[in-house]
Amino acid sequence: MTLSERQKMAAGEWYCCLDAELDTLRWRAREAVHQHNTTSPAERGNLGPALAALFADVGDDVFLEAPFHCSYGMNISLGKRVYINAGCAILDSARVQIGAGSMLGPGVHIYCAEHHKDAELRGQGLEIARPVTIGNSVWIGGGAILVGGVTVGDGAIIGAGAVVTKDVAKGATVVGNPARPIAPK
Repeated sequence: MTLSERQKMAAGEWYCCLDAELDTLRWRAREAVHQHNTTSPAERGNLGPALAALFADVGDDVFLEAPFHCSYGMNISLGKRVYINAGCAILDSARVQIGAGSMLGPGVHIYCAEHHKDAELRGQGLEIARPVTIGNSVWIGGGAILVGGVTVGDGAIIGAGAVVTKDVAKGATVVGNPARPIAPK
């Protein structure tokens, strides 16, 4: 049985991001994102209804500031009381789970996709997606970047501007590029 590009993406295999079905799903996400970003906060509430319907799971009391961007939306799960500040982007070609009570500062970016290292294959749209898991009560400072395949443990703190390329332990504080643990004070 031959897998569709969407099935390959979901399975963590190499897939072609230029696929028509994936393009349709990204278009649907762009429409939901546009609605969220251009509707007045009083009318929209904490989370635009089209985005809420698009996400895999949304807990109670989630607050998502505008502007916001995501690739698909369907791979994003938000626990209760998650706060996502303005300018965040989640490129969710794989599952992105954000645990209850976690806060993302302004301009936090989460990138699940990795393009192929071979230039010709990269030019043909070949990429692979890896999930990102953020535990409960995590604080991610503004401008931080998390790449695919990382897990952030409960209660961890990621400093502003950090680039997270490896797992972050429960309760740890990491800063820098690449992100490294610092001693508790």
